[in-house]
Amino acid sequence: MALATAPAITRGEPLTVAAAMKRPSRFGDKAFEWLTLVMALTVVVLIILTGWQLWHGSTLAIKKFGFHFLVTSTWDPVAEQFGALPFIYGTLVSSLIALLIAVPLGIATAAYLTELAPLWIRQPLVSLIEMLAAIPSVILGLWGIFVMIPWLRDYPFPWLRRLFGWTPFFSGSIYGPCMLAGGIIIAIMILPIITSVSREILRSVPNLQREAAYGLGATRWEATRIAVLSYAKKGLFGAVILGLGRALGETMAVTMVIGNTPQIAASLFKPGYTLASVLANEFTEATTDMYLQALFAIGLVLFGITILVNLLAQLLLRTITKTSATRAVQ
Repeated sequence: MALATAPAITRGEPLTVAAAMKRPSRFGDKAFEWLTLVMALTVVVLIILTGWQLWHGSTLAIKKFGFHFLVTSTWDPVAEQFGALPFIYGTLVSSLIALLIAVPLGIATAAYLTELAPLWIRQPLVSLIEMLAAIPSVILGLWGIFVMIPWLRDYPFPWLRRLFGWTPFFSGSIYGPCMLAGGIIIAIMILPIITSVSREILRSVPNLQREAAYGLGATRWEATRIAVLSYAKKGLFGAVILGLGRALGETMAVTMVIGNTPQIAASLFKPGYTLASVLANEFTEATTDMYLQALFAIGLVLFGITILVNLLAQLLLRTITKTSATRAVQ
């Protein structure tokens, strides 16, 4: 009897296990996929809605001035004649000055903290950099008015005029609030961003890169330059673009030190104006529809410049990637 029933149990066991096993549910995977897709599309929708609102709010100014709004220097609310060129010029020049100051300082600081700094000083410096990023822009603006501008007006600016006064960039009278002061305050504000992101990028470089460079007889500077900075150049470029995005949209601190004069001047000692500053200063003073629509158009221009900068950054990043890949194949 036992011999007769054993084969039946043996044959029935696999069937019972197979029947007990069910196909795993994919509901959780699909729900997570659709949830993340909706979140990603929400960002796109917000960008589109922002652009549409700016366009809708500036239709009168666009119809009246058209493309001339971008190339006209007149800003006269009384006569309702508006042009954005001085503000575009001030935004681009002040951002360029900020990048020229902050990018070398930020990347050099990140390289020091990652490759050279002893452990006992590394964390305090990182904490100080993070504290600098947490200072509100209006506080930096007040510091710029009462501390930075008087010091610049008495010491560095006269020195720059003596050395480089033969160029149009450092000639003329020294006022204090000026384009150069605006660029310096922006550099102070974007320095923590560039430093922190660059530091994380350099920390992500594999130690194998450094060991290989040292194994070939490289010095510490050569290993840092060739094995670390060269390896991380795409990430460092991204850090610069993040800093540029902050520089283009910075408002309060720049408004307090740049002078707020809608003019185009070669001298960096002359006052200037930025797109964000004119919005902060004059939005509450817009008493006519055309004035308000012109300010909306200023916001649309700033929005467009930001998108254009990001598109150019993506194009440059692809060019760098293709060049690196071609050199690697060769």
